Amino acid sequence: MTQSNWRTPLVILVCSGIILSLSLGTRHTFGLYLQPMTLDLGWTRQTFAIALAIQNLVYGLATPLAGMITDKYGAPRVLFGGTLLYALGVALMAYSSTGWEFSLSAGLLVGIALSCSGFSTIFGVVGRAFPPEKRTTALGIAAAAGSFGQFVMLPYGQTLISQLGWHTALLACAATILVILPLCTVLAEDKQAPSREQKQSIPEALREAFGHSGFVLLCSGYFVCGFQLMFISVHFPAYLVDHRMTPETGMMALALIGLFNIFGTYFWGWLGQHYTKKYVLSVLYFTRAVAFAVFISLPLTPFSVYLFSATIGFLWLGTVPVTSGLIAQIFGVKYLATLSGIAFLFHQVGSFLGVWIAGWLFDGTGSYRLMWLLTIALGVAAALINMPINDRQIVRPVLKPA
Repeated sequence: MTQSNWRTPLVILVCSGIILSLSLGTRHTFGLYLQPMTLDLGWTRQTFAIALAIQNLVYGLATPLAGMITDKYGAPRVLFGGTLLYALGVALMAYSSTGWEFSLSAGLLVGIALSCSGFSTIFGVVGRAFPPEKRTTALGIAAAAGSFGQFVMLPYGQTLISQLGWHTALLACAATILVILPLCTVLAEDKQAPSREQKQSIPEALREAFGHSGFVLLCSGYFVCGFQLMFISVHFPAYLVDHRMTPETGMMALALIGLFNIFGTYFWGWLGQHYTKKYVLSVLYFTRAVAFAVFISLPLTPFSVYLFSATIGFLWLGTVPVTSGLIAQIFGVKYLATLSGIAFLFHQVGSFLGVWIAGWLFDGTGSYRLMWLLTIALGVAAALINMPINDRQIVRPVLKPA
């Protein structure tokens, strides 16, 4: 693929990182609103959690479609529309007074918007901009930028809530999201470059992927990733408040996850570039399970919270560049946004269940204990699922020159 004038791979990577920082960083602040919104509006935690669970499910369901549009028509159109919808959804969150209104704004609208400005849309462009020997590392850097956004946006969001209240804080975040708009055109791709790859339609690519056992196993492991991450993102601050810690402790815990995720995501991306990706994923999932088990076994103190946050942050989004890199390794990059979007659908089904089941178990038992145990068990299962993946590249006939 050729790049026109100033749209070099480095420029694309930098702008992609900024977009992911704003998009994903804002999303990770939503857990900070659980406590103040439920108290002011008289909602249960399950009411709040079900809206964010819907968000994650819609995010996952819409991502394959956004990926297909990106692969066919380019990322700028998808990003521009998604950014406007994102800002609208967050603004309407501020005016939600019932669970249904909150599910519509935070759930449906923001979920669709995230599918347009999340990993799959960005990774499709970044994956095609870099050669195979640099691709997984580049994806790791882009994902790390999203982690930097989490580190920056969490203190930003908590400061807004503390100083302005949750209503005005949401409106300020909606305005901040609009910074993405001028960056959209940078991700335009040159579609005129000739290709010698076999011509393959999107339906053919999907049939090939779902007929490949490795893809199904990879998606199943990704389900666990979403289940674990969104449980922590949404419920961890409230879990700490339940144990008589301050809201600032929860904010700092999530911020530390974002900070260490910057280094961890790059590290796991680099590791996936140099070692067998399926084994890298297995090690990552197993290490997560160990981290969860150790955390709930120790006395809960600010030190143990921050140590856990740093550890789990280092493991947080390491799955993302390695999973996308493995998809590109097996199937190529032509439909990378589409196939990574399908995998992300599984991730978001896990996210939906992780957020909702945690709220349901808490409302039913008054504790997150069962949720922690379930999270550990699924981590071990994901480590085992990834090991037998067939990661050999699919060889297709090439088109001979006329």
